Amino acid sequence: MQRALLPALLLLSQPVLACDLALVLTIDVSGSIDRGEYRLQVQGLADALADPEIADALVLGQVALAVVEWSGTGQQNLSMPWRRMLSYEEVADFSDRARDLKRAYSGSDTAVGEAIAFSVQQFAAVSDCRRKVIDISGDGPQNAGFPLAPERTGAEAAGIEINAVAIEDIGQATPITEFYRRYVVTRNGFVLTARGLEDYPRAIRAKILREVARPLG
Repeated sequence: MQRALLPALLLLSQPVLACDLALVLTIDVSGSIDRGEYRLQVQGLADALADPEIADALVLGQVALAVVEWSGTGQQNLSMPWRRMLSYEEVADFSDRARDLKRAYSGSDTAVGEAIAFSVQQFAAVSDCRRKVIDISGDGPQNAGFPLAPERTGAEAAGIEINAVAIEDIGQATPITEFYRRYVVTRNGFVLTARGLEDYPRAIRAKILREVARPLG
């Protein structure tokens, strides 16, 4: 009997890893994003998650991932519910599902504030995670929905970091980057710029790697 109990006791004596990070990947599917650009976004996201360096960090931190798609007023959808990255198989499966994701909305406005508010609500399901981050991407400023400032302030007060990928038109200045820097990301957050949708895969990989590769502690 004592020998039968030994493996269980050994398991109990091992340190239990906590969830280091809960990360909501929040994707713009407003009217300015066409079908091809949507595919670039989800494929870029899937490729980033499949990257060996990112996969290592996801498993090490037992990171919880979810995907939200957002557009205009009242158009926010939890397209991929929370899932803990407890193994490389979990990461590969989440990546595959992201690659095949069906678009939730099309042809509508850009309600960034509502996207943030909806994403904040999702963290109630992963309250045990040490850090909470909204990773939002978009190619235009807000033109619908309720004001942005209270939503960013509320997220910050709840201990949630907001980072962004600003998708700029090739050859243009950086008005979208400035919009996200001034009005969307939190004080401890950051913005990366993608020069067109073709540059999005590089930018989303760099952003996720920066978010998940922080030292655990």
